[in-house]
Amino acid sequence: MQIQTILAFDFGTKLIGVAVGNSVIRQAQSLKTIQNKSLDETFKGIQQLVKEWEVTHLVVGLPTHPDGAEHDMTNRAKRFGNQLHGRLSLPVIWVDERYTSATVENKEGDIDSQSAVMILEQYFSESP
Repeated sequence: MQIQTILAFDFGTKLIGVAVGNSVIRQAQSLKTIQNKSLDETFKGIQQLVKEWEVTHLVVGLPTHPDGAEHDMTNRAKRFGNQLHGRLSLPVIWVDERYTSATVENKEGDIDSQSAVMILEQYFSESP
């Protein structure tokens, strides 16, 4: 069995939370929050993480309304995920991120990277 290292992202227009995990341990850990100032800077930082962690897959949280309906941030997150795929040539997996930020607000630390942890843990719980 080949170990897969996965980066997960909680996309935001100002900040992007990042978490990392692998297919063997199936646990996520908070990595960092990236300032989403410019497209080139953002992707330069992500490319460094992909290289450093030898990433094989990417997971992006897909925000929707509580009833599952899409909104503006849904489209922005999709565009971000598509850009990740195009720039890094890695598979992108979408995970429903409803309620992650609300759940994380009660925890201490970096809310954005903690949201990415929850997104990655949800991926692990849903994947075989």
